[in-house]
Amino acid sequence: MGGSLPGGREPPEPRPRPEPVTRPADASCGPPGRMGRWGRAIAQAEGARAVRTTSPGDISDRRRTRRRRPAWPLAAATALALAAAACSADGSGPAGAADAGERPAGVRLDGHTYQVPQPLSPAPPGTPIAATRHGPDPRTGAAERWTVLHHSSDAHGRDIAVSGTLLVPRGAPPPGGRPVVAWAHGTTGIADACAPSQAANLGFDVYAQEAGAFLRAGYAVVATDYPGLGTPGPHTYLVGPDEGNAVVDSVTAAHRLLPDLAPTWFAVGHSQGGQAALFAARAADRAAGTRFGGAVAVAPASHLDAMLPGVIAAHQPGSLAFALYSLAGLNATDPGVDLARLLGPSATRTARQVFEECLTAPHPALARTTTEAALPLDRAQLAVVGGKMAAYGNPDRSAVRAPVLIVQGGADQDVPAAWTAQVARNLRALGSPSVTERAYAGAGHDDVLGRSFCDVLAFLGAHGGTSAKGCVPFRAEKG
Repeated sequence: MGGSLPGGREPPEPRPRPEPVTRPADASCGPPGRMGRWGRAIAQAEGARAVRTTSPGDISDRRRTRRRRPAWPLAAATALALAAAACSADGSGPAGAADAGERPAGVRLDGHTYQVPQPLSPAPPGTPIAATRHGPDPRTGAAERWTVLHHSSDAHGRDIAVSGTLLVPRGAPPPGGRPVVAWAHGTTGIADACAPSQAANLGFDVYAQEAGAFLRAGYAVVATDYPGLGTPGPHTYLVGPDEGNAVVDSVTAAHRLLPDLAPTWFAVGHSQGGQAALFAARAADRAAGTRFGGAVAVAPASHLDAMLPGVIAAHQPGSLAFALYSLAGLNATDPGVDLARLLGPSATRTARQVFEECLTAPHPALARTTTEAALPLDRAQLAVVGGKMAAYGNPDRSAVRAPVLIVQGGADQDVPAAWTAQVARNLRALGSPSVTERAYAGAGHDDVLGRSFCDVLAFLGAHGGTSAKGCVPFRAEKG
């Protein structure tokens, strides 16, 4: 994160929240219609347009090409590949789910936004709202892929809906059930179109590889989108409590849908997701009736107070997307931050254009500006905003009581190795009882996932997961 965090996708134009929609019993799972861009970038809506409602029975096929970003390029690059998907037996909710008499309705999309009942009836975190079982997933090798919508809560305790993906391995489960890996993705963008659950490869090819490797090792994988990615409302980018809660609550939702899963689970994340995994470790008690085995943070986002000054000083417009996403996330969660007032009219227009695209998009608006013009904050404003970013998002401000593995590539150009080493030192100094570091010489931001996989698997096995016997590291795909 030497100016970075993880991933990329496409944002939208402001539109009203969708009305509650009930999936008809005879709804088909045919191919989706052409989806228009949607959304709201900064907190003000400028109008609305009708968006075609589609069935998520199919996972999108649009491919995003990888573009390296100079100073803050986060996670791996990517694609949205179409995976042929099958409906559940009745074409609506998940077959075989817990509480069959009250199983959730099927998930539905309005453009790129999952439809959430308005108002959302209160329910405990992790309670499923809607779920669709798609059948076998050729991209990850899962026997079943689900799209899930469930309750969670944000940093202020508000009940919200969060979307995500549930992947079930092939073969019969072992006695006691399969342990669970809660996967936390890297930066993809802040628009609903950037939600990993809408991509066959979970946002980037290397993420599908990672998920597939966990599945082959015998883990079920549940992958949150985080609040505001795929669901109504803004994405609270790098707001640690929101992300951590979503990771934990996805595990509760998975157990509600598949009660035969083992109680043991782990949080594993990359870049933005590495930050999320550490916050999830502190919130693990939210998943009642489960056993948290530990957290793996790969190149975790950190030092958020240094982000804006670093981007401005680097004079690299390509790094601005991360800074602007971070300001938007702070604007969405902190009532004392007004993004439009901070940026002014000209920079706000640039920001809106950036929010309309996912991270790996060309971002022509950034090519036409300078870092100083896009971030017209004075030193005092930078100090205040940086302090707030750190308070909401730095992952090393309090101890983690569960075992932690921190992974870093020595050649990472996105998240500096020195920053990650400092995170480990800070966690130990705060009293974290078990912090292990693994560094991989020559490994970059993305390929460290493949290089480190067997060590990650061994860490999980040592803390209640499956054995790493016979593990072979994978070579990270580019895309």
